[in-house]
Amino acid sequence: MKVFMIGGTGLLGSETAKVLIERGHQVVSIALPPLPTGAVLPPEMEIEYGNYLEMSDDELRRHFQGCEGFVFAAGVDERVEGPAPIYDLYKKYNIDPLRRLLKIAKEEGVKHVSICGSYFAHFAKKWPELKLTEYHPYIRSRIDQENVAFSFADDNFDVAVLELPYIFGTQPGRKPVWMLLADMIDGKSPIFYPKGGCTMVTVRQVGEGLAGALEYNKGAHAYPFGWYNYSWKEMFTIMEEQLGMKPKPYITIPNWLYTLGSQSLIRDYKKRGIDSGLDFNHFAPLQCGELYIDKSEGAEKLHVAPDDIKAAMGDSIRLAMDIKHGKVNAISMKGE
Repeated sequence: MKVFMIGGTGLLGSETAKVLIERGHQVVSIALPPLPTGAVLPPEMEIEYGNYLEMSDDELRRHFQGCEGFVFAAGVDERVEGPAPIYDLYKKYNIDPLRRLLKIAKEEGVKHVSICGSYFAHFAKKWPELKLTEYHPYIRSRIDQENVAFSFADDNFDVAVLELPYIFGTQPGRKPVWMLLADMIDGKSPIFYPKGGCTMVTVRQVGEGLAGALEYNKGAHAYPFGWYNYSWKEMFTIMEEQLGMKPKPYITIPNWLYTLGSQSLIRDYKKRGIDSGLDFNHFAPLQCGELYIDKSEGAEKLHVAPDDIKAAMGDSIRLAMDIKHGKVNAISMKGE
């Protein structure tokens, strides 16, 4: 299968390209420069550097020609800030481009699509009583993204969205998302964190999932994507063990204190005229909850294999520590 990918040089895109090529597929990609220093990409992947958002429909059609598969490993997530209303930014980068790309892909004969989504969409559907789409623009945008994507699906056009959780693994030269955790582990104070926990996967497993979606998915499906479920305390303990550190005291804070602690962040956003995709006045039920997903719900359906999550967590936190201490330089992962 020839596969066209948006975002082939990113953490998730490059790993997916590696998996696809290992399985005998051909991969062509558009990606934004710069390439992170030291990043290793599959030499077989054909890459054109540029901004697909600025390309004409005819230019995009050229990339889709002869392709049976399409992977969307781009867009922005909840870490990206912007002026109010922030939903407009998610629409610009996550929803409108996908509507345009899927229309062209379908017209050019693509048959199978896999898309990087968010596990927040899964929990919005699982726990409607929390009104997550009402309070959080980012979560609403991810549900809307799924609905737009699935509107194109039919008997000859398969569309899969992977609702991705915490992802561990590294790409040389690219800053991991775990810098805040590095600050907490590296400091002298005890770790103050809420109760609850999260489902976690490795970068390799995401690559296998996106590739598996092209190979096995039929119709329109959202796959809750998880494998390893850890409490926050267990997550910190694993990271400290991987660093060879003695575990620090861990103090569990109640939900109300977590919400109270978020007020300074809310005030900072207001002062800077910035909007957040998450409403921290209503985020405690998620951050302090058990956001667990069983591997049977999605990952196993896409033929994903077990992986060494603890080693991946160690790699991630070591890189974050090295960046924190100025040992290596890295570009941000935001906006991949």
